[in-house]
Amino acid sequence: MLTILGGKSRFCDGVSRRDFLTIGGLALGGASLPQILQAREASGASKSHKAIIMIFLPGGPPHQDMWDIKVDAPAEIRGEFKPISTTVPGIEISEMFPRIAGMMEKFVPIRSIYGCDGAHAAHQCLTGWKHRDQAPQGGHPCLGSVLSKLHGPVDKSVPPFVGLSPKMGHMPWADNGSSGFLGQAHSPFRPDGDGAANMVLNGVTLDRLTDRKAMLGSFDRFRAEVDGSGQMQGIDAFQQRAFDVLTSSKLREALDLESEDPKLRDRYGRGVNKNKDDGGPRLLDNFLVARRLVSAGVRCVTLSFSRWDWHGSNFAQGRTEMPMLDQGVTALVEDLERRDMLDDTTVVVWGEFGRTPRINKDAGRDHWPQVSCALLAGGGMRTGQVIGSTNRLGEVPKDRPVHFQEVFATLYRNLGIDVATTTITDHAGRPQFLVDIREPIRELI
Repeated sequence: MLTILGGKSRFCDGVSRRDFLTIGGLALGGASLPQILQAREASGASKSHKAIIMIFLPGGPPHQDMWDIKVDAPAEIRGEFKPISTTVPGIEISEMFPRIAGMMEKFVPIRSIYGCDGAHAAHQCLTGWKHRDQAPQGGHPCLGSVLSKLHGPVDKSVPPFVGLSPKMGHMPWADNGSSGFLGQAHSPFRPDGDGAANMVLNGVTLDRLTDRKAMLGSFDRFRAEVDGSGQMQGIDAFQQRAFDVLTSSKLREALDLESEDPKLRDRYGRGVNKNKDDGGPRLLDNFLVARRLVSAGVRCVTLSFSRWDWHGSNFAQGRTEMPMLDQGVTALVEDLERRDMLDDTTVVVWGEFGRTPRINKDAGRDHWPQVSCALLAGGGMRTGQVIGSTNRLGEVPKDRPVHFQEVFATLYRNLGIDVATTTITDHAGRPQFLVDIREPIRELI
């Protein structure tokens, strides 16, 4: 645990000079920050900064109402949305995504993803593995944890892996990623509170940490007092690293959207800072937070957007949710490109499975794990194309089926990790490959 002496005066929270501020697990499942940093140090850290932003759509988005409109299907399958042309000749997508259509050269819709688990959970979208796949003791680690293990932090004061998904009524959708057999050292750092506006460290809020006149003044006095007495030399290196994280301005500045240009915030949109039913928030601010975190040195950001389990009122809900997603994703890609970050940052948008071809009696679509979809951008990929297709009714892959793990092999490649040769040793000392399918999507290379 890291213990920091308070100052002489009382702060608004009642902390006095005689009090101690103890900051420990950082919402990382009980592991202390020094332990986490020590484990990361042992793995060896790279200074390259390839990154990924993974946007999970909880509940299973309707593939045939987004990137794969079935104009020739019967009305009870085709639905209400019409296709529109895009900036890439021959590619049409749903009319609900005019902004993406207007910059399709930056995107790649995949219409033929197969191998879906069928479970209402984020696990497969975070790891590439099904829950029922045979796993080493501790379980398969998610992509962000693998990245943390293999590449470490870009900056010692910024965690390499941050998860922005808050608690939800259905918690398997709130999964930011499990570190599996890699251990808690490589779990996502999770800012708590409403969206990312309030980072809680065992009860110490971001507001308190950003009170420069009080808390940081206390930190500065602590540094001076300890350094002056020579005690700092006796503090374990990882304790000092933990202190650096907590006193650094980089992370909290990345989470502070009030310092951002209001025009840019308006381009992203603010969204709705409230979970939708048992799903996630429609918080477009999180798309901007994700970009700011990557700019600060974070390698992987995961977030959830809204709730897409539309057994009823599929098209009414689509008319609300899809334009918001359209705005947030295009703003993110534009922002990354403007900052010369797009080639180094991969954006992936997807859910756990697709929806039934036939519209049900409640104007909804039900679960359909036979085929799913994804939208990719950035990462130095060959964008401006569509990969795969489904049959006339949108039931199953037709041309170029793409397995979940092929997407992961591609994401890892974009991050500088060759899944054909890279292994990580598990608890039993056995080398484990990251995925079973070890060829990236050839069309994107």
